Amino acid sequence: MLVYNYKLRFFVNFCLASSSSLTFFNSLLSSEVNKVNKIKSYFITLYSMGAMIAALHAGVMLFVTDFNNAWIGAFISIAPIAIFFTIILTQKNMARTSTYLPQLVVPSLLGFGLALGTDQPSIMPIAYTLGLGIVGTLLYVFWYSEIDRSAANIKVGDTLPDFTLYSSKGGEVPSSAIRAQPSLLLFFRGNWCPLCMAQIKEIAASYQELDKRGVKVFLVSPQSEKQSQSLAQQFDAPMEFMVDKDLSVAKQLGILHKSGTPFGMMAYDNDTVMPTAILTDASGKIIFADLTDNYRVRPEPQTFLDMLDKHGVSA
Repeated sequence: MLVYNYKLRFFVNFCLASSSSLTFFNSLLSSEVNKVNKIKSYFITLYSMGAMIAALHAGVMLFVTDFNNAWIGAFISIAPIAIFFTIILTQKNMARTSTYLPQLVVPSLLGFGLALGTDQPSIMPIAYTLGLGIVGTLLYVFWYSEIDRSAANIKVGDTLPDFTLYSSKGGEVPSSAIRAQPSLLLFFRGNWCPLCMAQIKEIAASYQELDKRGVKVFLVSPQSEKQSQSLAQQFDAPMEFMVDKDLSVAKQLGILHKSGTPFGMMAYDNDTVMPTAILTDASGKIIFADLTDNYRVRPEPQTFLDMLDKHGVSA
């Protein structure tokens, strides 16, 4: 009997220790992920702004050096990056890009080769092409753009769970109101995100087709009601703008993006939501979920319409 009790206590203590260790390592992992995300938030601001400044400098140096090959290489390497971010930030009509962005990767390599292959290579243009052009672009394409979706708690076939959102007009909106009819639930990062704004414009332009199928659109972000109201005033389509206070729903669904807001966005919290789209039918069952692992790659409105038709969703 004493031996049995000893073994039982040993087993219990072992389980408790294992549980504590698991909690510790999960906490450590979460801390490390948050640190990486903070580094990413600084990277994207420095990379985009740095490319614009460097492209301007390289353009000036082309004329100063009478079109020296090294500076031609620097301009070829950096200018596409500057143009890319300028278009995204100012036009706000690009909802998605290709996964690997060859229009940035290829010029960065060509420019570096040209800058390095001159008879009298100069340090500055080589630094531009290597640092911002090659290293910066590869980090942006293959590191910064990736999103870790391992914590996602959204499954096609499941019923949309219970939660509460808040309308930008005021008042609570329980998920039962979303389950009451076919719905498109789009979680977007905030007004600061140009790809999100372009995606919302696309959905607004396709609203009539969604409405024909009886679909109600809910646009959800963690930003303030005032910021959501400001965005809502830009659209005539009767879409519902929701606020996820304290990111409680994002946490529940496993789509919280710790430190996902780029550095310098002073009017917004550091934490945001991962771009996520959920389609439900009239019974509240999830029939489609886009959990993109690349913030630049998002579904087109036709994808939603095709999925609705596939599942026979109609008004």
